[in-house]
Amino acid sequence: MNIALIAHDKKKEDMINFSLAYSHILEEHQLYATGTTGKLITKATGLNIFRFKSGPLGGDQQIGAMIATNEMDMIIFFRDPLTAQPHEPDVSALMRLCDVYQIPLATNIAASEIFLLGLERGDLKWREVIKERQQKEGNR
Repeated sequence: MNIALIAHDKKKEDMINFSLAYSHILEEHQLYATGTTGKLITKATGLNIFRFKSGPLGGDQQIGAMIATNEMDMIIFFRDPLTAQPHEPDVSALMRLCDVYQIPLATNIAASEIFLLGLERGDLKWREVIKERQQKEGNR
């Protein structure tokens, strides 16, 4: 599965620790991240991560484009709800796209843990069915 990892500045350390704790699950999937977050996770864990631009420079929108084309399966986004973000409209747009396209979105450690444990159990196989169906419809 394609999984995006995003973290606001004050949540980056949480994302690094989370990625360390669940590297055994994450390493089985294709990982994407916004710039600095991806760099920090790779440095700490050795995980192979495709890095987009940083969030404020368009990284959130690049991930949004993957959602809109059914290329992203899950978003783990550690948001900082207590600090104003200059790119909040991009964050809102990303969250909206997850709702429109039924992409699982976890915005905190608790939900992210549930997502990854469910992924490990096979609870997200429905994403593969949707992708296959859309590919068949696209080939008509």
